[in-house]
Amino acid sequence: MSESPPTTPVCYRHPGRETYVRCSRCDRPICPDCMREASVGHQCPECVDEGRRSIRPARTAFGGGTAGRHGYVTKALIALNVLLLLLSIASARGGNAAVGGSGFGGLMGDNTPLTNWGSVLGLAVLPDGTLGGIAQGQWYRLVTAMFLHYGVIHLLLNMWALWVLGRSLEANLGRVRFAALYLIAGLGGNVAAYVFSAQNAATVGASTAVFGLFAALLIIERKLGRDISRIVPLLVINLVFTVAVPGISIPGHLGGLVVGAAMALVLAYAPRGRRTLVQAAGAAVILLILLGLVLFRTSQLLG
Repeated sequence: MSESPPTTPVCYRHPGRETYVRCSRCDRPICPDCMREASVGHQCPECVDEGRRSIRPARTAFGGGTAGRHGYVTKALIALNVLLLLLSIASARGGNAAVGGSGFGGLMGDNTPLTNWGSVLGLAVLPDGTLGGIAQGQWYRLVTAMFLHYGVIHLLLNMWALWVLGRSLEANLGRVRFAALYLIAGLGGNVAAYVFSAQNAATVGASTAVFGLFAALLIIERKLGRDISRIVPLLVINLVFTVAVPGISIPGHLGGLVVGAAMALVLAYAPRGRRTLVQAAGAAVILLILLGLVLFRTSQLLG
């Protein structure tokens, strides 16, 4: 009986292609289109995908993803603030909405229908003659106020600070943790403005969140063992600016600073083994405290 001639191996994904190359991981024949270069030899696409799934993604020192180094959240926040300023100016249909209205020696813009709708306001008669404010159930103001501004100068000052501080913090914390820090610090500053300001005082601006970022950068950089000597003077200058310039919400800035520092401490010093759980629980506790303050102030105004 004659022996059958040996057959040439064919690619397991392309049966019509002969090949003598085999996957170094599963030993299946693979053609040039299916070869994926590996540290030793070549691998097939399935083995490459399986290897990627088995590799743990890189994390920052605080548990976030490394994609934060691209600054996507910082850029998105700036874009949102710019968009809302344009909508605010459009809602005014003229006047001094962009610049030349009030504050900063007349450089800040004036009120607009959009800022009247979204500012931190305790309890007051609105321009349309109705009674409104957070005490009247308009709790959305505690969030919307951190994305609205009185004109271009007001916006530029805050966006410059957000650009400088945000990229560094987002790279160190990751996108989700940085977004949580920004929103909770901004919310904390707006709650402080609601609790400690006159009930008819209107407040808007991203500076509540920005002051939280200042405090967070000090804590995060110190935790990483980096030099903070250049950050402290900037924070001091901004605090002096807050107190010295009329029309700035001192409770809002200081509230954002304190709450931002508290959130940063939670993010920086959560134990490694239960880091995400402790960070989430810490954020929840801060939010509950802020909720309690809002309820207390509301009872004062309505009592």
